[in-house]
Amino acid sequence: RFLQQANTSEKFKLIKGDLLDEDELQKAMANHDFVFHLAANADVRFGTQHPCKDLEQNTIVTHNVLEAMRSQGISKIVFSSTGSVYGEASLFPTPEEAPFPVQTSFYAASKLAGEGLITAYCEGFGFQSWIFRFVSILGERYTHGHVFDFYRKLKADPSRLKVLGNGKQRKSYLYIQDCIDALLLAMEKSGEKVNIFNLGVDDYCEVNDSIRWICKELGVTPVLEYSGSERGWIGDNPFIFLDTKRIQSLGWKPKICIRDGVLKTVQYLKENEWVFESRD
Repeated sequence: RFLQQANTSEKFKLIKGDLLDEDELQKAMANHDFVFHLAANADVRFGTQHPCKDLEQNTIVTHNVLEAMRSQGISKIVFSSTGSVYGEASLFPTPEEAPFPVQTSFYAASKLAGEGLITAYCEGFGFQSWIFRFVSILGERYTHGHVFDFYRKLKADPSRLKVLGNGKQRKSYLYIQDCIDALLLAMEKSGEKVNIFNLGVDDYCEVNDSIRWICKELGVTPVLEYSGSERGWIGDNPFIFLDTKRIQSLGWKPKICIRDGVLKTVQYLKENEWVFESRD
C-alpha cells in the first residue's frame, strides 16, 4: 500500500526480489547510475536471538549490492547507516570523527561493517559514497520503533503500559521529511570520494517524555510498568545524541522538533491502523 501512488508514475518501476539473490540483483541494477541502499534488518532488539540475520541482511547484502554495482558500471551509492555505530559514546553530542568503542549490538556492528565495505570499494574501485548515520526516524509510513510499539500496546490495553528499561533512556529522533531533505542536499553539495554525515536534531528526550506525549495524544493515563534497567534490551544505548554540524554546514536544518515528530507519527498511525496488521 505504501507504493500505490508511486506505481502510478511512469518514472517508477517496482522489482520484487531478495538482495541475497545475486543474479536477480544484478539484473535489477542494469541501466541505472545511482543506488540508494536503504534495505536492512532493523529489529535491533532481536539481534542476540538471531545473530545471523544482521550479518546476512545488513552486511552480506551490502557486499552483494556493491558487487552488482561494480558489474553494471555503477559507482555512486547512498547508504543508510546508524548512530548506533558509536556504541556507548563518551562524547556528546557525538561527532562523525569520534572513535568507535566496543560495538553494543549486532545491528550496529553489521552496519559498521557495511560502511567499511563501501569505503573499501571507494578506494579500490573508484566508487563515490554518501554514508548517513541516522538517529531513529519518525513520521509517515512508520512501521516499527518505540512510537509504534507504545501505540499498539495502548490500543490493546489503555490502562497499563510495559516499558523496556527505566524510561530515562535519552534518545534523539528525526522526522522523515527532514531526513530525505538532508540526503538530497548532501548529494548535491558534498562531492568527496567518501562523504559521512550524522543526521539528527540538536536535542534529545527521555523515553518518559515520549510516553507522556503519546498518552496525551491518545487520551489515556496508563500505569507504567518498567523493566527496571537503564537499557531496554541488550544493545540498547542509554544515551544517543549526534553532532550534526557537518550536515548543517551545507545549509540543512531540521524543521520538525522531536515532540512534533512523535505527534505526527501518532497521527499517522491513527489514520493508518492497517500497518499494525501488516506487522502481525
